[in-house]
Amino acid sequence: MQISTAFIFDRATKQMSNATNALSKSQAQIATGKQILNPSDAPDQAAMMARIKATLARQENYGKALDTVQARLDLESTTLTSASDVLVRIKELSIQASNGTQGNVSRTAIATEMKGLRDQLLSLANTRDTTGNYIFAGSKVSTPAFEADATGAVSYQGDQTRMNIAVGDQRQLPLNRPGTNAFVRVVRTDSDGVASGTGFFQSVDDLITAVKGNDASGMRRGLTEMDALHNGVVLAQADSGTSMKVVEQQGIMLDDTKITLKKALSNVEDLDMASAITQMQKQMVSLEAAQASFAKISQLSLFKYI
Repeated sequence: MQISTAFIFDRATKQMSNATNALSKSQAQIATGKQILNPSDAPDQAAMMARIKATLARQENYGKALDTVQARLDLESTTLTSASDVLVRIKELSIQASNGTQGNVSRTAIATEMKGLRDQLLSLANTRDTTGNYIFAGSKVSTPAFEADATGAVSYQGDQTRMNIAVGDQRQLPLNRPGTNAFVRVVRTDSDGVASGTGFFQSVDDLITAVKGNDASGMRRGLTEMDALHNGVVLAQADSGTSMKVVEQQGIMLDDTKITLKKALSNVEDLDMASAITQMQKQMVSLEAAQASFAKISQLSLFKYI
């Protein structure tokens, strides 16, 4: 069998080309730290990496949603704490005003302070978040939760909708709280025994009026209703605190899930640097040998032996 010089040259060239390509790939892998440079290099691994990255991105989005819920709950809790403190002060003033030793001047002063506290409560009930949304207005976030009409009577302008936000594949958390869930109505029974609902601010206003007019029965009723109003705010605080615990636990779960996903992605995607460097060194030796061999073959000629 005769082997032509052209065949020898072609084979040597192909071997050097393959060795050069393999070395270039190893160098690129080491430079990027990745096993796969192009999806076509390992379609199955590339598909797995894409799935893991998509799942990881979804978990990151859940984490951002959880941060939003946490910020809203922090603001809600702070607001309700302030409202609770204001109600406690109103109760203290009511007790002080009901003392028979108080004169008209002192009761007027007490009523003036209570009116200021009532206005502070209205401001708290209309608290807005950093985006300007009213946090106690239900889904009507651009509308003040509580507004006064021409007569000064305050009523709830929001709705009862609780908006949920996804914080996990199978988990949603409420993002808001309707105002009437915190600033509750009270049940008031009139002299005929007929019970009716009275709004949060109407109850406070009626108490202030009773203090101004030295209405003993009105003040007694108002004190009882202040207890109910305060309990409503406290219960909302407790519910907010429970939600914070849920957010904390969900955050831990998300962090654990992300760690697991990142480890799985690293196993599929990241390069074993020590093995890769050893492989590259072998390829360099192989390429040098191929080049040296080709140099010797290229010098072979029968004319040297004539």
